[in-house]
Amino acid sequence: MLSRPPTNLNVCAQQATVSLIKLVMNELQITISELYVDALGPPAAYQRYLKECFPEIEKISVETKADAKYKIVGAASVAAKVTRDAWIDGWVWEEGRRGKVATEGEEMEVDEEESSVPWNSQFGSGYPSDPKTKAWVESTLDPTFGYPSFSRFSWATIKVQLDKSAHKVD
Repeated sequence: MLSRPPTNLNVCAQQATVSLIKLVMNELQITISELYVDALGPPAAYQRYLKECFPEIEKISVETKADAKYKIVGAASVAAKVTRDAWIDGWVWEEGRRGKVATEGEEMEVDEEESSVPWNSQFGSGYPSDPKTKAWVESTLDPTFGYPSFSRFSWATIKVQLDKSAHKVD
């Protein structure tokens, strides 16, 4: 069964946050004096980490549910969700892509008219409690090959379904 190594989503989000702050400060030359961030894990540890990364920022506030406490964080949360939804709506399935595909330095031409994937693209919100997500997780699993690359293999919901319904690999 093919899968990617697990990636901690909080670590990915923290790295993305730091990268965005660096972009704003270094490349766009914008001075940040206050920073409000929604917590990823323990707020105090994340706040310390950000203060170490950006000692020049006067006030850094990391709080649980910051999107409900600060309008600017709530607005950023909405913008992130809209961006994510647009990105997912335009998702090109790696397993069903067509056009020029590079494989190990060589380009291969494939017919765009034949592009299809053997699973439902109605995957819902991605939350385990979402009925559409549950249905997608259950219906998409190929017992031999697992899930498409779109799936987060470190997600417990995916792991449980793989353990329950996929062929065992010794």
